[in-house]
Amino acid sequence: MAKAKLPDALARRHLVEKSLAPAQALRLAEAYLEQERVVEALVFLQKAGAVDRLRAIAEQAKLDGDVFLMRQTAALLGEAPSAADWRAAAEAAREQGKLRFAADAERQATRQES
Repeated sequence: MAKAKLPDALARRHLVEKSLAPAQALRLAEAYLEQERVVEALVFLQKAGAVDRLRAIAEQAKLDGDVFLMRQTAALLGEAPSAADWRAAAEAAREQGKLRFAADAERQATRQES
């Protein structure tokens, strides 16, 4: 299957800044996800109201130990990860050799517990 043509950076910026119909936003998000450009898809998932998809990406980020993506999804959802989520992310990051992510996740877990 041919990859969908995505907007260039300037066109993307304009799409991010304007109001989009949920269906159009979801199509854009799916096109970005198809090309494994998850971070770029996030804002369009939010515009589409695809909360379940955002939560699924947040869960996968935790399993992957991807602290950056956890923060991005948390900000869009307005839901801070729990200390247990941060600890799970730290462990996953450590197992994958992502030591900076592991240390960052541990700090976040400690802050949540305070």
